[in-house]
Amino acid sequence: MRPPYPPPPERSAELRRRFAEEARSERPDLSTLCLLVGAEADGALDEAGIDAAQIELDELAGQLPFRPGGPRSWAVALRELLGDRCGFRGWATDYRRLESSLLHEVLRRRRGLPILLSVVWMEVARRAGAHVYGVALPGHFVVGFGDAEEQVLADPFAGGRVLSGGDVELMVAGATGAALQPSMLAPADPLEVVVRILNNVRAWAAARPERSDVALWGVELSLLLPSHPARLRYERAQLLVRRGDFLRGAAELEAYAEVVGAVDEAAAEKVRGQAHGARAMLN
Repeated sequence: MRPPYPPPPERSAELRRRFAEEARSERPDLSTLCLLVGAEADGALDEAGIDAAQIELDELAGQLPFRPGGPRSWAVALRELLGDRCGFRGWATDYRRLESSLLHEVLRRRRGLPILLSVVWMEVARRAGAHVYGVALPGHFVVGFGDAEEQVLADPFAGGRVLSGGDVELMVAGATGAALQPSMLAPADPLEVVVRILNNVRAWAAARPERSDVALWGVELSLLLPSHPARLRYERAQLLVRRGDFLRGAAELEAYAEVVGAVDEAAAEKVRGQAHGARAMLN
């Protein structure tokens, strides 16, 4: 198995307890959730490493000018600090690395996926007092500053380039072939950001069957969030069976069949058949 290596079971159980607790808190902390995801992926990330990552975000925030001005001034100040001076940005090859979805590794490498670089931008700017938030454009995550009527967007993947209205329209058209809609510019709350990060982790693992371990913890963390699609349980069941955990996989398939049976008995019966097949693999 290639690194990063997962933590031992006892450590994993504690991380998941904290992740679920933070996700269900009144105001979930984005950096904490991202670092707990990182610790679940990387057993080398201990409590000192988590604290060091939070301290680095604090220190970066301390290097920003004091209240530089309106939304554009904030965007420019973040670009100059994080993009120009510190070298945070992304490259096409970053999509091929699991580390690009782990906040502590993005802080170390200064490289990552758009959404993780955006987390760095948001957490540094938030600590400095900016009105900042993530914007989940179709196919590309960016950062927004200011209220809707004066919103300024920046692209951390491009080193924090401040985007014009035309830039955003081209991004959306390139991803969807459709026009930009105002709803696409709405702020993403912390749990929406975490869902998208975990979706990226699961997509990375889906393209690498030998890393079903990553796919499994990705789906299991997703199931700890307050709201999640029921089909994630089916995905978890399939992963368990694929990894040879036939009893737990069969039990999860049967539990999912009970949920599905309320709306589609034929589909539920098919899933029950899969559970029976999983149990038969024990013979």
